[in-house]
Amino acid sequence: MGIYAFEGRRPRIDDTAYVSPAALIIGDVVVGKECFIGHNVCIKGDYGSVVIGDYTNVQENCVIHARPGEKAVIGDWVTIGHGAVIHGAEIRDWAIIGMSSVVSDHSVVGPWAVIAEGAVVVNGTNIPGETISVGIPAKPKGTIDEEFKSKWIPVKEEYRSLSKRYKENLVPL
Repeated sequence: MGIYAFEGRRPRIDDTAYVSPAALIIGDVVVGKECFIGHNVCIKGDYGSVVIGDYTNVQENCVIHARPGEKAVIGDWVTIGHGAVIHGAEIRDWAIIGMSSVVSDHSVVGPWAVIAEGAVVVNGTNIPGETISVGIPAKPKGTIDEEFKSKWIPVKEEYRSLSKRYKENLVPL
């Protein structure tokens, strides 16, 4: 596992979180309870800071970073899909960031907002909660209802369970 201090900045990872042995975490990074940090994820708090809340899953090949002296903040129960890039943005609780999407500096993604696969949230954009945003640049195109949430909660719970299951059952060969 690649977990490194950098210039006195040290990661703080909750004991219940799973961090893949193939992930890279550097510097001022906080990872909350029962998070799942997948393979080949790169989270850098080298000159900025990254805070990841509880029960969040960061899937394979994601990059999370922030500008010097700034923060990337990711809330609780967030899903960040494979290959997404989060740079100096705020992702609020329960949001879903689609595979290969980009959320850029000074942007805010509201609670339960969905950023579609491949979408780009450009610098300084505010995505309202409970909306589905698509395209380049990402624009709200729909809303989230209780049925949508009820379908996603088990998916989020599954990733939460993976934090424990991977810690207990991943066996190098």
